[in-house]
Amino acid sequence: MAKLNLMGAHEIRVRLGGISRQRTYQLTQRADFPTPVAELQAGKVWRAEDVETWIKSRRPHQDDLDS
Repeated sequence: MAKLNLMGAHEIRVRLGGISRQRTYQLTQRADFPTPVAELQAGKVWRAEDVETWIKSRRPHQDDLDS
């Protein structure tokens, strides 16, 4: 069975270098940000691959940070 890699707001925040929760919310609300695959009581979740692709195309300086 294939493993599904997901990211929540916290993981996105950490991946982008520890940006604020407010900034994370602003980014995830943008029209060009990937669509979440699910919305749980704990919050939205995205496919990690989609988020990484977005980071590489819009924030190349962060592409070198640890995933």
